[in-house]
Amino acid sequence: MAPALTRVVVRAPGKINLSLAVGAVDTSGYHSIATLFHAVDLYETVTATRASELSLAVDAEVPGEIPLDASNLALRAAELLRSEHGVDEGARLHIHKRVPVAGGMGGGSADAAAALVALDRLWGLGLGSEQLRRLGARLGADVPFAMLGRTALGRGTGADLTTVLTRGDWTWLLAVPGGHLSTPEVYARHDLIAASIGRELAEQPEADEQQLQALSSGDPALLGSSLHNDLQAAAFALHPGLEPVVEAAERLGALGAVVSGSGPTIAALVEDEAHGRSLAAGLMAAGLVHSCLVVRGSAPGASVLEES
Repeated sequence: MAPALTRVVVRAPGKINLSLAVGAVDTSGYHSIATLFHAVDLYETVTATRASELSLAVDAEVPGEIPLDASNLALRAAELLRSEHGVDEGARLHIHKRVPVAGGMGGGSADAAAALVALDRLWGLGLGSEQLRRLGARLGADVPFAMLGRTALGRGTGADLTTVLTRGDWTWLLAVPGGHLSTPEVYARHDLIAASIGRELAEQPEADEQQLQALSSGDPALLGSSLHNDLQAAAFALHPGLEPVVEAAERLGALGAVVSGSGPTIAALVEDEAHGRSLAAGLMAAGLVHSCLVVRGSAPGASVLEES
């Protein structure tokens, strides 16, 4: 029998939404969506160390308030595993945070995904990836994708995932304008805007076929032109600093730019790293953003880096 582990290190990626079609509210009170999730190589790293109690510490390369109480998704993941599988052990969790906080990039979901994978190993539960993803979906719709990674079509609340094969390399500039957007507020404003113009929301939104074609053929120009987000008008209304960033990114030569998820992070598709750095310099010089990051797309999902 293998000796019990004392320490497991797992990383999980942040994500952007290449497209987000928002439908009507379902019977559980959530909007049905069709979205193309795209993992980027900006990772959250969770270290789980055996201990008698559960505790959490965070160090962050990005600004923002990170809860350290029971509302933190990594701690909620630990408690869910303990209650579902009768675990009476604890763990010291440490998160090294690189994904913008409350930026529409699923950083908290990546923490939860990494914590589930790490604690499954640390506590010797031996759950399969499918079972872990089902547990993750109970914590948030983005958690299963942080486990899966790469590029995937999300349906329902976003947790029903189908892997999408992509060709070629994708480079993105993430423009972080500062400020905060509440996801429920963005959805509520979206619904108000739709009602005001008489737009009926589909019960089951459809995937963007043009975008799927762009990804499978490795066509950056087609992908750039297909970026869209039904929540973008609501995000613009709630955060007046966003629309000028999208317009400036496109004016400076981005192949396309879109608010990721409920925002406020903006993802701009660029030709390569040098193009991304040049575009970042233009946005920073114009005083439109607080920070910029150049990342690669279709990054792998949650994976074990070390265990001992």
